Amino acid sequence: MLCADMVEVCWKEPAGRTCKSTALLEDISPSGMCLQFEIPVSIGTHVEVHCPGDKLSGTVRYCVYREIGYFVGIQLEPSNRWSRQHFEPQHLLDLEELVLRSARKAGETVH
Repeated sequence: MLCADMVEVCWKEPAGRTCKSTALLEDISPSGMCLQFEIPVSIGTHVEVHCPGDKLSGTVRYCVYREIGYFVGIQLEPSNRWSRQHFEPQHLLDLEELVLRSARKAGETVH
């Protein structure tokens, strides 16, 4: 699901230094998320994402620089999957729900 919200992320660098950064939550699913950072985060790094009312943890699977920052893909731990019941981002767009709603409207107007 496409979304937008600010989250705090914590991780340890290979040298053992603890890092903390604010990131923009770009999209989320039960098994993963994409965050936008101002700094790169190494692939394989274990991260904790602090969301309002919840904490999710996972592993960095990709880190790609695009014009406005670093987009970091996080695979969530199987025991720590995301659900709307625990945390719902401020701005959330469920594309599947949007398509179904549009299809229903189109069916209602066509006779």
